[in-house]
Amino acid sequence: MSSIIQLLPDHVANQIAAGEVVQRPASVVKELLENAVDAKATDIKLIIKEAGKALVQVIDNGMGMSVTDARLCFERHATSKIRQAEDLFSLHTKGFRGEALASIAAIAHMEMKTKQDQEELGTHIVIEGSKFVSQEVAVLPKGTSFAVKNLFFNIPARRNFLKSDTVEFRHVMDEFQRVALAHPNIHFTFYHNGSELYNLPAAGYRQRIVGMMSGKTNEKLVPVNEDTEIINVQGFVCKPEFAKKNRGEQFFFVNDRFIKSGYLHHAVMAAYDGLLKDGSQPSYFLYLQVPPNTIDINIHPTKTEIKFDDEQALYAILRASIKHSLGQFNVAPVLDFDRDSNLDTPYHYKDLEGETPTIQVDGTFNPFTDDKTNQHYSKSSSGSGSSGSSGSGSGSYSSGSGSYSGYSKRVEPTASWESLYVGLETESIESSPFTFENEEVTSSLFNDEDVEQAIQKTYQIHKKYIVSPIKSGMVIVDQQRAHQRILYEQFLLNMTVNQASSQQLLFPLDLFYSSAEMELIEELKPSLETTGFVFDAAKADHIVISGIPVNITESEVSLVIEQLLSDLQDGIPASSYSQNDTIAKSMAKSLAVKTGSYLTEKEQDNLVNGLFACKDPNISPFQKPTFITMRVEDIDKKFAL
Repeated sequence: MSSIIQLLPDHVANQIAAGEVVQRPASVVKELLENAVDAKATDIKLIIKEAGKALVQVIDNGMGMSVTDARLCFERHATSKIRQAEDLFSLHTKGFRGEALASIAAIAHMEMKTKQDQEELGTHIVIEGSKFVSQEVAVLPKGTSFAVKNLFFNIPARRNFLKSDTVEFRHVMDEFQRVALAHPNIHFTFYHNGSELYNLPAAGYRQRIVGMMSGKTNEKLVPVNEDTEIINVQGFVCKPEFAKKNRGEQFFFVNDRFIKSGYLHHAVMAAYDGLLKDGSQPSYFLYLQVPPNTIDINIHPTKTEIKFDDEQALYAILRASIKHSLGQFNVAPVLDFDRDSNLDTPYHYKDLEGETPTIQVDGTFNPFTDDKTNQHYSKSSSGSGSSGSSGSGSGSYSSGSGSYSGYSKRVEPTASWESLYVGLETESIESSPFTFENEEVTSSLFNDEDVEQAIQKTYQIHKKYIVSPIKSGMVIVDQQRAHQRILYEQFLLNMTVNQASSQQLLFPLDLFYSSAEMELIEELKPSLETTGFVFDAAKADHIVISGIPVNITESEVSLVIEQLLSDLQDGIPASSYSQNDTIAKSMAKSLAVKTGSYLTEKEQDNLVNGLFACKDPNISPFQKPTFITMRVEDIDKKFAL
């Protein structure tokens, strides 16, 4: 029997490996940026066209490569990061597998230019689908430039599975943020379709976070700093009042490498216990430094998952350090109700020793020489032969033929309480006699004409359901789903048929967002204007709203837009109807009355009547039932058991 197992050619093996390493243009951005960081570059430029489908170019001023290394770097398992298996447990670089460049070159047109500082000339290599097209000597600046064009040109199935440019660009933006936030000491520049999006000079962690997110981020950050034997925690967490609905601004960096860890995220949420609203997510930027031999990075192709030696200790330290930071900056509430915050010792003064106060003594001070305004002294004398008397005010003392009046204190008579009423007219106030009801009350507790009005048509149960009687029995309405259906049809009608009315704000609202969110808002602006929003201006990092729909309060505007951005993070539908439908669903979900809200009788009636006035009252916009009916026969069967 002939052999059927054969060794695959290198270009086929590279394409198979590319399926794990390169999933979309953002994967190329990640690998090239990490290579530039490993090359000890201090200035990195990222150039993107058509969300990375047409071009991904990374230019750095790193150490560059020699002619031999430039040719060898495109081979599989060729790397300068490790030499032996033991090096996997003491990694200090981003890459270590040696598969990225070979995988990218197998599915794209690739062009590389590189030059070392001590060399006069550099190397220019062109590769198309793992095939070397040309290799030439060129005059180049120090560093390396990789240009990846026509991604997945030889794998059309993979190219067809790519999302829209908006979605793919958002993934590219995420990868750029993760690398730029991890290395604030490197100057990063980001260009998309010829326009500059980011220009981040080398700075500290706080300046890099503010430059990456928005200008208003600075006032939201609370610093975290804890140094122990097994871990060093630095970074920032955001104040609870700035928590968002989505989990966009949550970053863990372990040894300057972005990771995802549900276990560590739970530690952060435990530190915020009792400080967040339901469904809110805090933002955090935490940098963890651990010994390289205590972690294992080689467990996932994207290297975003890490195994720790002692996860329980890391959990406890991370939670305690965040709790301490929230407490020391008076973000967390204090349970001492008699505490006066004005008497608190500032945090920076808690370890300072108190100075001994200096004492100054006035040697010339004599309390008996001071004249007091409320004391009057008189000195008097009388001739001989005067009889001793105890006159008022002078207190005389007689002895023999004369008398001597010494010093005496004249007591001023104080005004009595009756002087407060001097000048007031004294008129006799006659009090009307009180009458007491002695007759027995025999009338009815309710007036006959009010009996009909006292009958309640609807009832609220557990602040969740509304029960209304009907001829055949009763109907039980889910108040949240019913309100979602009502609002959904109202918004959809305003966006498609009617012109929505808006209420003008006395003071315009300034709402700050990141660059990616601002681009999404720009695309949604025409649809939002049909619902009643009025935009005054749109800056680089914020929008100005001067009018809002009539059924939205000013405090709900930011929540509505955040929910809308969260629902559309996977892309905006191409068709206008689908886009309007998505916006109407998102706004209805944000503004609908929530479970646990108390409704008055009038609100209950309006909700039930509004639901059954809808075109499709049976289901909510999210395909869930809004009400159920129970017939009297069904209730009778329950009692018949």
